[in-house]
Amino acid sequence: MLKKDFSRKVLAIVSKIPKGKLMTYSQVAKMAGSPRGYRAVGNILSQNYRSKDWQLPLKEFEPVPCHRVIRSDGGVGGYAKGTRAKEKILESEGHVIDKGKIKLPNLA
Repeated sequence: MLKKDFSRKVLAIVSKIPKGKLMTYSQVAKMAGSPRGYRAVGNILSQNYRSKDWQLPLKEFEPVPCHRVIRSDGGVGGYAKGTRAKEKILESEGHVIDKGKIKLPNLA
């Protein structure tokens, strides 16, 4: 699979995660056709935030709500605006976070 095709699939999958639901990097990778590509998913999503037009790798996609993608162990994972900002957004969507970990019953 070409890198750009995988990126498109990842962004399309993540853009459809409903408010209040979560997916893990691993789940996104599997749905995108690369079960072991969870690190690639994180890398793609790390480029999702843009303050300039050239920062998003695929111009046809607006930034997607990547804060809804978390680590398999319940950790919030990375976020362009910082981990605390990601935690605040997740809390505003109804998730409970304790010591950097999310209670996992809300996985999509």
